[in-house]
This record gives sequence, structure tokens and C-alpha cells, in this order.
Amino acid sequence: MKTWLITGCSSGFGQRLALAAAKRGDQVIATARNVETIEKMAEPFGGRMITLPLDVTDAAAATAAVAMAVETFGGFDVLVNNAGYGLFGAIEEGTPEEYRPMFEVNVFGLIETTRAALPVLRRSGGIIVNMSSGAGIAGSGGGGYYNAAKFAVEGLSEALAGELKAFGIRVVIVEPGPFRTDFLGRSITMVANEMPEYAASSRKHYRETNSGKQAGDPEKAIAVILQAVDADKAPLHLPLGPVAHSIAERKLASFRSDIDAWRDITIATDFDQS
Repeated sequence: MKTWLITGCSSGFGQRLALAAAKRGDQVIATARNVETIEKMAEPFGGRMITLPLDVTDAAAATAAVAMAVETFGGFDVLVNNAGYGLFGAIEEGTPEEYRPMFEVNVFGLIETTRAALPVLRRSGGIIVNMSSGAGIAGSGGGGYYNAAKFAVEGLSEALAGELKAFGIRVVIVEPGPFRTDFLGRSITMVANEMPEYAASSRKHYRETNSGKQAGDPEKAIAVILQAVDADKAPLHLPLGPVAHSIAERKLASFRSDIDAWRDITIATDFDQS
């Protein structure tokens, strides 16, 4: 039996993962910014699931949630940083009032929750699951702010994996492609100042026509995440679905092409000499 602390459980992968873990007999600390949205979720599981308020941008709230998890279950061995949302729009279109709050949740909130959880995890080992995205593998027009936030999650997670290996703590970066969650609905914000100059890269039509119609089955994605958490050798990177794998393959090929094309110049040049 594992004990999970999961952020962002009011919907999407966070909610589904909390329910799947509890249904299989694990203990779950499910959190959400508005705890009223998840309280009924815990009722079928008795004392095996508790719900707590957690605004991940509040360091004190993260510390309090970790303390309550320790008081209730004696600790936890799986941390899932799932809370987050996206901002679609061209870089020039965005304003600080739109993009800074997204970074506060997606990046700094993940940092605060992780820092609060690490003293508990270091005592017994465990696993950190950081929810990234196919958008964290490669950037694309109209999604630059979200790309940047998820790229930050990827880099932070890779560094964590190196730092925490000695403590027996594994890190898994989950990189989903499109799945039928409400991500394109309530979890996406569009920039207010849409400029005609960037109409070709706008994600507005994609959002309106694909929300709830994505090809991926979220329950199958949850099953793979559970399998990775249970595995003796969990992968650091876990692209989910054919779209995410295609993004990764294209990124690897493009990266390799750039490296190979400029290899002779960049290696032959003596950068140490003035």
C-alpha cells in the first residue's frame, strides 16, 4: 500500500489519479485550492482518503498540508505535482497580469510543494510525479508561455532526479499528449489581447473544436502512471500517447540535425583563445 499526496484534485488527471489510487487500496491525501470541490470524493473511502485545502502558490499552505498528511498517515511516499493551468496566445499578445500567475502555479507552486514534501520523502524514499505535457518537450506557436512553464518543470525535475537519487527518491516526468480531460475547458486561459498578426498561430479554434473530443482515454493514461509508480525502474520521462511520442521523436530528430549540421564549426573553433 502506498500513500499519495496529490495536488490539483478538483478535476482532470489529479482527480482521476486520486480516485484510482484509493480504489486499489492506497491511502490518499487529495488537495485542491477550493477543498469544497473535492470533499464528497473522499466519502466512499472512509479514512483512506482525506481532502485538504492547498493553494500551491502559498508556501505556508504547502507546509501545513504536509504536516497534516504526516499527522494522519504518518507520512507519504508518492508526491504528485498536478496543479496547474495553461495560457494560450502569442508571446507579444500576453501581458504580465496573464502570464505571471500561470508561472506562479505551474512552476513556483510545484517548487513550494516539493520543498515542503522533501523532508518527509528523504526519511523513507519514494517517488515524485511531476505532471508536464507534450508542451514541455517542444515549443510551438501560440503556446509559448505554457511551453516555457512546462520546460521549467522538465529542467527542475531532471535536476531533482540527480539530487534525490542518493535518498532513494525517484522522479517521473509525465508528458501527456491530448486526453479527454477538461484541460482545454476550465484549465486553459486565452490571452485577452488577440492580435490579427498572429491569427495563423492562434489556438482558439483548436480549443473550441477539440475540448472534450481529444483522442486519448484518460483512464488508460492513469493506468500507465500507476504502472510507472509501481515499477522498480520508473522512467524519468514518460510521454503518454502517440501525439506525445511524435512530439518527442520530432524534437530528437531536430536537435540531432542542428547538432550535426554545426558540429565541425562548433567543435573546431577554439573558444578558449582570444
